[in-house]
Amino acid sequence: MPRPVTLFTGQWADLPLSELAPLAREMGYDGLELACWGDHLDVRRAADDPAYAQGRKDLLAEHGLELFAISNHLAGQAVCDNIDERHKAILPEHVWGDGDPEGVRQRAAEEMIVTGKAAAALGLQVVNGFTGSSIWHALYAFPPTTQAYWDAGFEDFGRRFTPILDAYAELNVRFGLEVHPTEIAFDIASAERAIEAVNGHPAFGFNYDPSHLGYQGVDYVAFIRRFRDRIVHVHMKDAWWGRGDGTAGVFGGHTDFGDARRYWDFRSVGRGDVDFEEIIVALNDIDYQGPLSVEWEDVRMDRVHGGAESAAFCKQVDFAPSGVAFDAAFAKDDA
Repeated sequence: MPRPVTLFTGQWADLPLSELAPLAREMGYDGLELACWGDHLDVRRAADDPAYAQGRKDLLAEHGLELFAISNHLAGQAVCDNIDERHKAILPEHVWGDGDPEGVRQRAAEEMIVTGKAAAALGLQVVNGFTGSSIWHALYAFPPTTQAYWDAGFEDFGRRFTPILDAYAELNVRFGLEVHPTEIAFDIASAERAIEAVNGHPAFGFNYDPSHLGYQGVDYVAFIRRFRDRIVHVHMKDAWWGRGDGTAGVFGGHTDFGDARRYWDFRSVGRGDVDFEEIIVALNDIDYQGPLSVEWEDVRMDRVHGGAESAAFCKQVDFAPSGVAFDAAFAKDDA
């Protein structure tokens, strides 16, 4: 069976779900991965009000769509981050509160636990998101940075996220960290370290997204096989890299997305440098049966055009693994 192709609604949160659902079906999607912002999903209502939770699912079903996962990247970002004025713009008022950094982090952690309850109420087993990081700002090791300094950042992550993961385990829900710059894990080495920081917690997994690995030079296919038991969800997102005019490097040069000077940028799925065929092979190797969820970002393209072509591309590139050995027909019949 081909995997369902879904649309992550985060980049479409300016549209009410009642408008996005029929549009997503028209673009060719089988389901949605609901963002927990805009009007797409109120996690507190979903956790506490069965009628609201069922209503979200009914709205999707009305348009032939299924729900496989929800994502709360925004609240998750604030759990471990060094909080500043940028966070106020992305957080719900009840999480931001008075803006006191430690209070924000604690309320964000509470919001992530509620998000797990919302997922369970919706009959789901996956919550995707971010973690934030207290040490991302020290990515480049100057002033000289010791391993002890970085160890403290991973310990902070483990201390703050383990209670969230414990709550998820009780709910039979897994957290899928989108390995991504600005998070506690942004490549294979830091992902391994993050697993260690939560003592291999079974509720801790990854929302696999190759786009954030490729332009860093990380082997995004090897990531799948390395963490085969922790791939809980997959984002289909493309990027190209090695372009630009040589004036803005991999760190971006404080340019905006779409600036022609950039070394890398996001592209509509199938138009970048990510080798999705090899990704499908690797997903088959680990027996991943979940959705392929398009996270569409391409600043130069109309998003409805891009969303539709991305859905079609994913359905074309996906294939089921073989149920027989290709050379089985040559075997001798011992009967």
